[in-house]
Amino acid sequence: MVKKVLFSLGSLAAILLLSGVISILEYRRMSDYVSELIAANIKSINLAQKLSDITEEYNHQMLAVVVQNDISMMPEFDLDYFKAQADSLKNSFTTQTALPMVDSVEVSFDAFMKTSLKFDEVFLADNVDTGEWFFGTLQPRYNKFRMEMNVLNEAIYNDLLSNSADFDAGFYRSIIPGVVSVAAGLLLILLLLFFTLANYVRPICRIADGINSYRSFARRYNFTFAGDDQLAEINSGVTEIIEENIELKSRIKALRENLEKTNQQ
Repeated sequence: MVKKVLFSLGSLAAILLLSGVISILEYRRMSDYVSELIAANIKSINLAQKLSDITEEYNHQMLAVVVQNDISMMPEFDLDYFKAQADSLKNSFTTQTALPMVDSVEVSFDAFMKTSLKFDEVFLADNVDTGEWFFGTLQPRYNKFRMEMNVLNEAIYNDLLSNSADFDAGFYRSIIPGVVSVAAGLLLILLLLFFTLANYVRPICRIADGINSYRSFARRYNFTFAGDDQLAEINSGVTEIIEENIELKSRIKALRENLEKTNQQ
């Protein structure tokens, strides 16, 4: 009996422990994977913003040259730094979908940069209006670059939203084993309860009722059930004790009757 109960409880504990470990491992795996993707998305957003800021500042500085009509204010552009940041942006992507957009950004930037390199020549030319050239030729190149950069930023942001959704889905996926284990645990508890009631509590109550019926009403104890465990041994022992008690009472009654007959004679 003890072995059966211990086996049932041990099985329940093993299932709950196993499902708990699976849930923790699955959650850690999904968390680490999606966290890396989200970190890469954030890095991409920061790098894209940095490229936009660098180019915007350069464009504003050239506009200041036009407004002030002072070529000495012409800014220097660190092209090597820009390209290094652009390469870092390419390497930060976790999917291939955004790479064509980066290429479009680079093409539009090259067009803007090649046009801006003519600024000194245009400024010093007598037959060219610098303002008209800036707003009619250079600014459209810059606007094209900004448009391509906005498309890229939107793609990175959508990728971030997708990875965040995957993180939420992974979280729910990771807790499924835990939910299943709880459900299985409850089912096993109910089965164990039913098993205990049917095989131990009910027989013990029947044995107790049989003993009380014999003691109170002298009813013969005739409860039997199948099994070879400790309860069966207890029931067999109770049956033997009651039968011996009945036989003993019969002998005592017979002795009393014989004694009364002897006294009457």
